[in-house]
Amino acid sequence: MIHNLGTYNSVLNQFISEMRDINIQKDPMRFRNNMIRVGEIIAYEISKFLPYKTINVVTPLDIAESNILAEQPVLATILRAGIPFHHGFLNFFDKSSCAFVTAYRNHLQGNDFNINVEYVSSPSIQNKVLILCDPMLATGNSIILSYKKLLSHGMPKQLHIASIIASSPGIDDVAKNIDHPDFHIWAAAIDNKLDENYYIVPGLGDAGDLAFGKKE
Repeated sequence: MIHNLGTYNSVLNQFISEMRDINIQKDPMRFRNNMIRVGEIIAYEISKFLPYKTINVVTPLDIAESNILAEQPVLATILRAGIPFHHGFLNFFDKSSCAFVTAYRNHLQGNDFNINVEYVSSPSIQNKVLILCDPMLATGNSIILSYKKLLSHGMPKQLHIASIIASSPGIDDVAKNIDHPDFHIWAAAIDNKLDENYYIVPGLGDAGDLAFGKKE
C-alpha cells in the first residue's frame, strides 16, 4: 500500500518546499528541523494503522476510556542522512526501541554503483511493527538491502517504509523486492524521475550533505 502524503493540502508541503529550495538549504539547522517535522507528520499518519488497546484512565473526577498503542514500533533508520528524520519519529513514538543500519553507495566505473551495508544494530523485530525510515528513496536499493539485513533480527508482523522524497522507479523496485503481507510505503512527495547518477529529480540534492555538511 503506497501513501503519497504530498497529494493532500497540508503544512507538510510547506516543509517540503523549504527543503527543496536552494536558498533555504543554505541553513542546515532549518533543513534538519524540517526533516524532524516531516518525520513527526508521517509518524502521526502511520499511527492510524497500528494496533491499539483500550485502557481506563483515572482522572480527578472519574474514569475515562482511552485507546492507546498496544505496543511501540521498532524505529529503524539508515545512517547518516536518516538521523533527523528518525528523530521526528522518535518524538512521537517516544518509548520505542531503535535500530540503525550503515549503508552507502560505492561508486564504480561511470555512473554505476553498488550499495554497501556494513553494520546493523537492532533489537529483536520478531512479530513487531517495524518502521524503516530513510529520507531519500531513489533506486530503493538501500532500503531493500537494509531491510534484508534487519531480518537477521526476526520477521516483523507489520512493515512501514517511510521517506521524505521518493522516486516512482524506486517505489516500484521496493514493492517488487520486499515480500511482506502487511507492508506500507509512505512518502511526503513522489517524483517521477532519476537522473543519470540515479538521484531523484527534481528531488532536493544530497540530504546527508545538506543536514551535516559535505563528506570527502
